Formats: sequence, C-alpha cells, structure tokens
Amino acid sequence: MKFRFGLLTTIFGGMTFEEVVEFAAENGLECLEVACWPDAGAKRRYAGVSHIDAASLTEQKAQEITALCREKGVSISSLAYYPNMLDPDPEKREAYTAHLHTLIDASAMLGVNMVTTFIGRVSNETFAKNLETAREVWPPILRHAEEKGVRIAIENCPMWFTDDEWPGGQNIMTTPANWRKVFEALQSPNLGINYDPSHFVWQQIDYIRPLYEFKDRIFHVHFKDIKLYPDRLKDVGIMANPLEYMCPKIPGFGEINWGKFVSALTDTGFDGCGVIELEDRAFEDSLESAKQGVILSARYLRNYIV
Repeated sequence: MKFRFGLLTTIFGGMTFEEVVEFAAENGLECLEVACWPDAGAKRRYAGVSHIDAASLTEQKAQEITALCREKGVSISSLAYYPNMLDPDPEKREAYTAHLHTLIDASAMLGVNMVTTFIGRVSNETFAKNLETAREVWPPILRHAEEKGVRIAIENCPMWFTDDEWPGGQNIMTTPANWRKVFEALQSPNLGINYDPSHFVWQQIDYIRPLYEFKDRIFHVHFKDIKLYPDRLKDVGIMANPLEYMCPKIPGFGEINWGKFVSALTDTGFDGCGVIELEDRAFEDSLESAKQGVILSARYLRNYIV
C-alpha cells in the first residue's frame, strides 16, 4: 500500500505557496492540502490563510502552479476551506457557498479534483433541523462538483472549541451515525470524508472501526493527535468546552495508536493523501517552531508510512 504523505498548509500562513512547496520538497513531503480562504480577515484560529488565490486563478497561473509542483515532486492533495457552510447569517452562508463554488472550479482547473471543507451547522438547532438545511444548501454544490469531476471531503471535526460555537458546534458530519444520515440525505458519489482520528478520541468514539465501514467514502486523511487530561475531565465533565479537558498535539504526543491506524488504512486499501495538520500550541510560537513541529511529525509517522 502506498499513499501520498504531506501537510496542511494552514500553519504556514507567513509563507508563500512557493516557499511551502520548497519546504515540503526539502523534507520529503509529497503533497499539500492547500489553504484557500478568500481573504486574510477570518477571525477564527487557523482560518484566513490563503496560499492559492482561487478567485483570480487563470489557466496560465494554474499551469505555472502545476509545473512548479511537478518540478519539486510535490502534488496538491486538495484545496482547503473550512467555514460554517450552514451559517445562520444568510449573507455569510451565501459568501461561503460562492467561494466553495470558486474552489470547485479552481480544483478542476489545477487537476486536483478535491476540495476539503465542513458541511456546517446552526449550533443551537437539532441535528434533524440542520439536516433539512443541508438538503437545501448542498445539492447545488454537489451537482457543480459532479459536473467538474471534483470530490468534496468533509472533515469530522465538531467545530466546538469556543463559547460562540456552543452548544452543538459548527459541523454536523462528526460521527459514524451522522455520516450515514448525511450520505442518505445527500446522495452523491462525490461527497466523502476527510478522516481525522483525533476528533473521535475526545468524543469517545472508536477511531479504527469506521475506517472499514466507510472505506469507499474516505477521500482524504488528517494526521493529528489529541491529548486527554483525565483529571480535568473528572472535574468538568463531558458537557464542558472540550478544550477544558483535551488539546491537539502532533502525532506521537497524544492518545492515538498510529501503528494500528495506518495498519487499518492498509487493510482498506486507502491510496489517497494523508497530511499532517499541525494545531499543537507547543509548536506555534514562531514559524520556525511550526516547521519543527511538521518535521517531528513526519519523522514519527515514517515509522508507519513507507
């Protein structure tokens, strides 16, 4: 089994696309999930980074990007954009949807044919109500993706980490039970999963078993670890803001058994892209620290990834 191994570029907001490609090539990373937010004004942590301006992408620029990647031996796994696609504010939802359509076109133009994002959620409404809203918002997006031959991979992050995301978070596609309902409601072969095992750990969900059931829907993978603090959990309970009892870590610094995880991926025949997603505050004090976090992550994961 061989799948491409790389990084999500969000952590390198201070670098140009060319610099990120060079860094990846120098460190033996084969692919990039490229952050493509429409501007740098997003307030949420890890949002607002843009390494490719999809709105102004031309055929000539796309060819230049493709040529650079080919020269350096670094491919693009996906164009990444993670807003709340079901935002209750109609203007925001319209803007997010418009940019996602732009990314679908850009992804096709680049020959990437993948976009990674969230389904979204109105945080104070039930799952059932949100599913109704998703049935209104998502079919035109998915039709566009199908026409362009672009797959859309939804990350399983609940997006509940700040008080304004309480109580339900900003993404309904967070558990195997929810995945089944979403796939039933939005029946498109171009809709799949960007699988991040770390989000299952703090939700107390088996992060191995779903790999087998949903193997045909797993389009992309995130390598990120999570550290739980049992003493804190005993004090605040599972109804607390999750960051009160857990924190994201680089692979090898948390709870995930990466040997078992990669072994399960090999069982299922996964042959897509897996990327390091660095959200570990211990490696965020500088750009050089972030680079070191990626290098350490890659070094550790290469124990399991050939």
